[in-house]
Amino acid sequence: MTARNERRPTVTSRVLDILEAFSAERPALTITQIGQRAGLPLSTAHRLVGELTCRGVLERDAGGLYRIGLRLWEVGALAPRGPVLRDAAMPFLEDLYEATHENVHLAVLDGLEVVYIERISARDAVHVFSRVGGRWPAHATGVGLAMLAHADPDVQEHAIAGPLRRFTGKTITSGAELRRVLAEVRRTGVAISDGQVETFALSVGAPVFGPDDTVVAAVAIVVPADGWEARALVPAVRASARGISRALGAPRALRRPETALHTR
Repeated sequence: MTARNERRPTVTSRVLDILEAFSAERPALTITQIGQRAGLPLSTAHRLVGELTCRGVLERDAGGLYRIGLRLWEVGALAPRGPVLRDAAMPFLEDLYEATHENVHLAVLDGLEVVYIERISARDAVHVFSRVGGRWPAHATGVGLAMLAHADPDVQEHAIAGPLRRFTGKTITSGAELRRVLAEVRRTGVAISDGQVETFALSVGAPVFGPDDTVVAAVAIVVPADGWEARALVPAVRASARGISRALGAPRALRRPETALHTR
């Protein structure tokens, strides 16, 4: 096959490359930086960035740097796994936060990663890497394990096949271990991630079910590993997840807890 016959990048893919050039670490970029990070010729970057700026998808500040624009946030707010889920969950997340004044997370599963859509945290809470809109490998987090345990079998097998990224000496890096942990999450209804991302942080998560009784999200609390026992956090996390599931109309959330726990 000659280069002429190879498939060329579409305008859509180039626009997405431009948007993906931005990150939490680099929220503001020059046009040259955008072109370099998106792998685009400078002339193409100029043209597309100009169009995106005119439509409000990007914004240009007084210093000539570009940032993600308000229009993109407005469109993103229409995602059903974003604000709608967050609004239903907030009262329960706030109650869970009041129980410890540590970190409370709400996340959804995207492939083998979790995407955080809400976080409540006190100034002096234990340090975590999570942020709203941020991603993290599912196998290393309480929210991720809670969702993986109830994901489609194909997704589970993909995760088990690895590779499983290591962050600390406690991170799950064996497929056999991950399979065992996921089975335990299904049995108990909660996921415990102890020191997998940072050795001093303990996370307890539970799955959130939607109207068709499939898992749509997970809620978790992250506390210092020293001074806290996971079992002491389980009732509060489980109650929070159940309350959110009930607010979303999950049939299993209306059953008796022991029945819902053992029904997949």
